[in-house]
Amino acid sequence: MLQNQNITLGQAGLANPIRALSMDAVQNANSGHPGMPMGMAEIAVALWHRHLKHNPANPAWADRDRFVLSNGHGSMLIYSLLHLTGYEISIEDLRRFRQLHSKTPGHPERGYTPGVETTTGPLGQGIANAVGMAIAEKTLAARFNRPEYNVVDHHTYAFVGDGCLMEGISHEACSLAGTLGLGKLIVLYDDNGISIDGHVEGWFSDDTPKRFEAYGWQVIPDVDGHDIDAVDRAIAEAKTDISRPTIICCKTVIGKGAPTKAGSHDSHGSPLGLEEIARARLELNWPHAPFHVPTEISEAWNARAKGEQLQADWSQQFEAYRSVYPNEASEFERRMAGKLPHDFDEKARDFVAQTVEKAENIATRKASQNAVQTFAGLLPEIIGGSADLASSNLTLWNGIEPVTATSGGNYIYYGVREFGMAAIMNGLLAHSGVRPFGGTYVMFSEYARNAMRMAALMKLGTIYVLTHDSIALGQDGPTHQPIEQLATLRLMPNMDVWRPCDSVETAIAWQVALEQVATPTVLALSRQNLSFQPREQEQVASIRKGGYVLRREQGPLQAVIIATGSEVGLATEAYKTLAAQGIHVRVVAMPSTYTFDRQDRDYKQEVLPVGVPRISVEAGVTDYWRKYVGIEGACLGIDTFGESAAPDVLFEHFKLTTASVVNAVRELTGHGTGEQ
Repeated sequence: MLQNQNITLGQAGLANPIRALSMDAVQNANSGHPGMPMGMAEIAVALWHRHLKHNPANPAWADRDRFVLSNGHGSMLIYSLLHLTGYEISIEDLRRFRQLHSKTPGHPERGYTPGVETTTGPLGQGIANAVGMAIAEKTLAARFNRPEYNVVDHHTYAFVGDGCLMEGISHEACSLAGTLGLGKLIVLYDDNGISIDGHVEGWFSDDTPKRFEAYGWQVIPDVDGHDIDAVDRAIAEAKTDISRPTIICCKTVIGKGAPTKAGSHDSHGSPLGLEEIARARLELNWPHAPFHVPTEISEAWNARAKGEQLQADWSQQFEAYRSVYPNEASEFERRMAGKLPHDFDEKARDFVAQTVEKAENIATRKASQNAVQTFAGLLPEIIGGSADLASSNLTLWNGIEPVTATSGGNYIYYGVREFGMAAIMNGLLAHSGVRPFGGTYVMFSEYARNAMRMAALMKLGTIYVLTHDSIALGQDGPTHQPIEQLATLRLMPNMDVWRPCDSVETAIAWQVALEQVATPTVLALSRQNLSFQPREQEQVASIRKGGYVLRREQGPLQAVIIATGSEVGLATEAYKTLAAQGIHVRVVAMPSTYTFDRQDRDYKQEVLPVGVPRISVEAGVTDYWRKYVGIEGACLGIDTFGESAAPDVLFEHFKLTTASVVNAVRELTGHGTGEQ
């Protein structure tokens, strides 16, 4: 019995199973980070045992508190907590820590582990995700709550470490969180003074409390992170300030309980070793076998009954809310389920038909704004935004309501924070109930790249409105002109990149993006006006397939021109010139290679017949297009950085003209070049 082993269910009794499970799992895997879970064990007890509102029997309960382990390398902390509180994480799952297809991967991964809200590991992004979740809570509460019914009323908690706060994204996200007054966001900082390289004072000497005070946060400093009651009081104090986010600065010892490695980077990122673990068991008065938690402790930790009661109480309130506000209740359920309205497809098709009828020669960024104006009216869950480029990205629409410190809304002015914006959008979408998009230039997607990758990894349908998609942006020059960006974004798994050639392709790209719930979408859009491309209805329908025949050959097929975006216009003009010369080509518009690649073989061969010479035309690097044109094909593009000049001068300079396309086709088909 526990009493005979001198173990109580006080601070050590609840914290030490976290330490034991963490050091055992890391040792069993011979890989991982035991120090952080051992150092944050009491902090975890204070939050998870005394404050966190959740239901282990239903990890998707709409009004649960959100928890983010931003310092995700210490993943055994959350896995231990999920197991102890009663989620579907067994001891066997803990034994399989860091094994192929286990529920307990090396870093927490959304979709693998019940109870994990977001994938963390790249430091700093978790806290940015938490900011997004807190914004989602704020906007949903503003939309659905009524004076007598708070159906949206939960907190977002995040654990962070020194590494998270060193990463620049933490500044971007936390600065914005302070400006927006996210009072339901509470961050617990594991101030242990250790990173992989050792004691951090040699490279991280910030005054963190003053830093966060400058952001406009409530700061609770100098909390003993190994005193559960002290952390408990700090969390309670944090909850009383509903106008400011809170950071609780907890002093801890990394690897607490490890007799020779506590307080050292030796406990940070490596197994403790069998001898150290044996001695730690004595130090912690934990005589149990590896992966064994006594029944009394398991029962004290289990939160299923409490969680089910919390959800039942909320459900009772929600049903009362439904009786008074039936439309709002149904809308809330639809949005939290991530479902589109039943008439979305019909209305989207109507919008596409209207776009076809208008036949406008406009920039695709303007066509995108037109689409946003329509779709924001159909989908009130849309939350737009831009990284200080709204007037260039054209992300504003009639009816925006900015999110501020005192109000919810449907538009976020992110400021110059591309990385923060992308990671915050991941948090917005991971929360559920909202559908975010964010704008910047294609070039500045480089700042946001890792958060975009995380969206693809997590299967989140975030939408990136990336404008100024080529050298056509002109005199701003090579610092702003994307060359390799489209190709590298297309190389990212589960990232759908659309580069539409006109208003119709743009409208359909937006429709597809909104329909995709598990794949993020890049909309690469032009600054300059592009010519409307006439189509038959069948061609309009085929745009959804990512690539289609825009202009069919008028005689025996001699070559296929594949083009995207603004270069589709070059291809169609070349098509006319070549036809007049008796050279019959086909123009294939390929706005989305991701989507085209997923069509069946017959369709792809129908569009791109085998054995017919092919040439690609895109104002970017050419290597990507070899998969379509082959070694024997031709690629017109740009394999150097851009230049500063007017757009028409640049297209001449880089030989992206109708004449260049004509000459390339003539050479490819054996007709020679010559004067055109």
